[in-house]
Amino acid sequence: VTPQPGVPPEEAGAAVAAESSTGTWTTVWTDGLTSLDRYKGRCYHIESVAGEENQFIAYVAYPLDLFEEGSVTNMFTSIVGNVFGFKALRALRLEDLRIPPSYSKTFQGPPHGIQV
Repeated sequence: VTPQPGVPPEEAGAAVAAESSTGTWTTVWTDGLTSLDRYKGRCYHIESVAGEENQFIAYVAYPLDLFEEGSVTNMFTSIVGNVFGFKALRALRLEDLRIPPSYSKTFQGPPHGIQV
């Protein structure tokens, strides 16, 4: 994460977590129908990138209830769909993604197997 000038790294990390889960720039009428806390992404750790000024690694966790079971497309759209053009950031790069076995087991796999 490279925040815009004047944006603290904690705010940039929190903005990424919010924007890629439940955050939005507009009022959505469905927001009042459920508690959003259950679905919020959370930035739980930030560390500086060694040798790089104003660059940080932001660790973000998402609740599995945010994603549709068996849908890789839904998961990736949620995580990376809209955040890469986010105004609070100068730059953003996804470097690692860890999927819990309980969620990866919901993927059916390729319909015709894997050929090497």
